Amino acid sequence: MPSVDAARRRLRLSDAHVSVLGLLVEEGQVPDELTGAHTELREAGILDTDGKISADLYPLVSTLMEPRVIARVETTGPQGLTRSGAVIGDDFIFTHENWPGEAESEYVPAEPETLVWALARMVDLHRDFTSEADSGEVIDSTMGTLDQVLVSMESGRFEEPAAVAESVGCPVRLAEVLSQLNCMWRMTVVWKGAEEQQGEDGLGVSALSVWDCGVEGYWLREMPAEPIYEGQVDSDSELRVRRTSAKELWQLITDLLPDGAQLASAEPQSR
Repeated sequence: MPSVDAARRRLRLSDAHVSVLGLLVEEGQVPDELTGAHTELREAGILDTDGKISADLYPLVSTLMEPRVIARVETTGPQGLTRSGAVIGDDFIFTHENWPGEAESEYVPAEPETLVWALARMVDLHRDFTSEADSGEVIDSTMGTLDQVLVSMESGRFEEPAAVAESVGCPVRLAEVLSQLNCMWRMTVVWKGAEEQQGEDGLGVSALSVWDCGVEGYWLREMPAEPIYEGQVDSDSELRVRRTSAKELWQLITDLLPDGAQLASAEPQSR
């Protein structure tokens, strides 16, 4: 169910609730499949008796309807996939975080100075208490082999990394690192950039993919290189991961966000 914490300007909304709000702003019809979400918004007081959106929701709704920058964070762990992120508009910034197994995400206002911190927290970026003597270590394999290792480890059978490596034909080091896997996360930032920065869809995109492997530390996936588009990767695609540090990842997250010049290039010219 959607809910509002008026004192802290927090809201819990599902994707269906967000879709309904967008349709109402555009004065469109709410389709039958969203009737339940529409009713829940009204029962939660987010819509008034006339079906109008509460004025308190203006900052969030206006930001969702016309975002300048969208950050998406996908985390795959023992409890499945969660999706979080941030939406940056002309006047407001909102972050949203998903809880495993729940449809709603918590939307919270943020300040520009706290955005990198908020994104880092979404992936639980923390100081690496393991030795960084091996920082820069590289492991090469293929995406198909990676899938085989993960399937083997998810089967429930306990096997030493050396045995897993032998059974699938991968480097022993890859099996050792994955045996300590906490989660894999991918962070993608999309914006309307300058023409030379745009992809086929007219958007600027930057992304990174990371393995959080506990005592084995953080590993940055360098190949296949991000951003990855549908159909670009198959089982024969090269896999390369490099041991990295929380400090480097903090800087990489910072670098994902477009700078002021990139954003300014997307603004319409005055006439």
